[in-house]
Amino acid sequence: MTDRLPFTLRQTPDLDRWITFNEDGTVTVCTGKVELGQGIKTAIAIICAEELDVDLHNIRVQSGDTEAAPNEFMTAGSGSIEASGAAVRQVSAEARQFLLQRAAEEMHTSIENLTVENGIVANVQGNENISYWQLMQGRNFKVSANGEATPKPFADHTKVGKRAQRIDLADKVVGKPVYIQDMVLDNMVHGRILRPPGYHFRFQSLDQDGIRSMPGIIDLVIDGSFIGIIAEREEQVVNALEKMKQITQWARHGELPDQEALHDFLSTNASHSLPVIDGTPVEEPVPDFVTAESAVTTVNATYTKPFHMHGSIGPSAAVALWQSEKGRGETLTVWSHSQGPFVVRGAMAQVLKIPEESIRVIHRENAGCYGHNGADDAAMDAALLAKAVQGRPLLLKWTRDDEHSWEPYSPAMVMKVQADLLRDGHIAAWNYDVFSNTHGGRPVARADGSHFIAAWHMADPIAKPEARPGKGSHSGIHRNADPYYDLPQRRVIKHLVKVAPLRTSSTRGLGAYGNVFAIESFMDELAHAAGMDPIEFRLMHLTDERAAAVIEAVRDQANTIDLVRDDNPLLSYGRGMAFSRYKNAKCYAAVCVDLSVDLETSNIHLIHAVIAGDAGQIIDPDGLSNQLEGGFIQSASWTLKEQVLYDADGITSRDWDSYPILTFPEIPTVDVILLDHPESRSLGAGEATQGPASAAIANAVFDAVGLRLRDVPFTPERLKKAAAS
Repeated sequence: MTDRLPFTLRQTPDLDRWITFNEDGTVTVCTGKVELGQGIKTAIAIICAEELDVDLHNIRVQSGDTEAAPNEFMTAGSGSIEASGAAVRQVSAEARQFLLQRAAEEMHTSIENLTVENGIVANVQGNENISYWQLMQGRNFKVSANGEATPKPFADHTKVGKRAQRIDLADKVVGKPVYIQDMVLDNMVHGRILRPPGYHFRFQSLDQDGIRSMPGIIDLVIDGSFIGIIAEREEQVVNALEKMKQITQWARHGELPDQEALHDFLSTNASHSLPVIDGTPVEEPVPDFVTAESAVTTVNATYTKPFHMHGSIGPSAAVALWQSEKGRGETLTVWSHSQGPFVVRGAMAQVLKIPEESIRVIHRENAGCYGHNGADDAAMDAALLAKAVQGRPLLLKWTRDDEHSWEPYSPAMVMKVQADLLRDGHIAAWNYDVFSNTHGGRPVARADGSHFIAAWHMADPIAKPEARPGKGSHSGIHRNADPYYDLPQRRVIKHLVKVAPLRTSSTRGLGAYGNVFAIESFMDELAHAAGMDPIEFRLMHLTDERAAAVIEAVRDQANTIDLVRDDNPLLSYGRGMAFSRYKNAKCYAAVCVDLSVDLETSNIHLIHAVIAGDAGQIIDPDGLSNQLEGGFIQSASWTLKEQVLYDADGITSRDWDSYPILTFPEIPTVDVILLDHPESRSLGAGEATQGPASAAIANAVFDAVGLRLRDVPFTPERLKKAAAS
């Protein structure tokens, strides 16, 4: 029955890798998924507590430690609840079954006569009871999951789906040192990296003696254009870095292309084009456009998005410690906020040329992630510097300038769409082409190169690997490129542009943000071309009842809202709606936005948003609501404000002034409606609102002023330009 086990549990079936009953009356459950602010620790604790019948406050969650936790690959793609949640549920059910069997033997009865309350097993036929911890006596299970234990039916759940206090929140609210930047270890030193001014600059010279003579400096590490400084105290390394910025000489060996021509470059330089069938690319020739002879109207449009930053509030950081251990030789321990501790371990081993088992990576939270950001690079940087001070832990922090200038950005995208409409308004043919650079630039162990910045800058560099077209279902560029609607003819093509002017990688939602923005904006355009209500137009093209339900839920809730509207004649109000099912397989989400447009300044002000989400069985309602609302706010920021700016020398968006994000006064009120399906499996929801939010805003702007904005971000300048054209 092991083939029935969740995938990650099949890979690591040993129960002792997942769960431990501690002598203090607590339970430690391990997961390879890591806490990024999404509340996964709380959800995992709820699932474990439910299956074991143990109070939630007695559950401890250990995550993302390559020596202690099971390998569950990446925390990405809104897959943690589906993957690790399912694994922990089965592990907990198997542990409960094992313990009940042992209790039955101790009490000379059958399992059917036993009940459990907060880990105390009682015999209903007598006065006997025994706790899980007495049964285990500090021992390990020494058994593997076999799939024979059956988790509780949803009707018996008392914790799943109920509101619970987040187990990681209290310490953050009161300002306890929980983030990686707060780490303090005995005998710790501090490091910083001096980055080149831009991608195409190489190191020439530096007054090394002058820097080494500064107070507290331990070492200056120079390997090609990889330059690091180590000091006893943080202010000492900061002072040295500032001095180095002033006196270091660099030589430019190239320049960045013209940003104004970016989208033309993408749409004319595809180097690998693949048809997408049911969400999956296939190695076949690109087919001709599909058309419908009976069509009465043909509509086409082009949409674009720029490079976006992750915008992590806390710049990347890491701690590294090299040691010599008897019997193991040199070992490296790294504390990182990477989304993939196991993955980054393999990539680091490749660059450092040491066995993977000699490296331990332990996850520690940072204030923001949402994808690749600079976490993995910071881990590599810290490891390289720590090698110069073996035996002493080194805390390395990126600066804000580092983060903005060197993180891997969400790729720019161009989406071209054309559709034929029948007389009754139905879509008869759909053509969709999406052009972008790779969304898959995470450091992984690859024979053809490394994605670490440090590896590129070394005197003996490791080249950046060639971009490969993702072939998985709804991965990278083509995530949500295949519409969820019922269409008789569709042609969907992904175009990978292998040459990218800027460094790119995974950001929240990957291609889903751009694709859903384009598809749902276009559905609105088609509805108007057909003379139909945009919501009814969408419902007409859907047969999935759960998809229709989230759309109807936001419509009904929005219609109950009586917004206070200013009588100012310079303000025009609008409402827009959009829908998607993330990856066409995960959470259903619909978003409705009310906003105003200032006709004089062209400023867009978000007033209110309604979100409806269906993520199957709800584990933690607060966690799910927070994910949907947080995704909406981040997407609104991308849509209204964010774009990476650059010139020939390099990135010019190097701080929050040059890369503005949505501020607290600009955030609208938000209603979240959760449609629970306790009988169904849980669906990933962390990125479900990224796409619909953008299109809902675009559609609301059109409703307000009759202008169709197809290029993100919707700045006042772009709105004015649209009005003038």
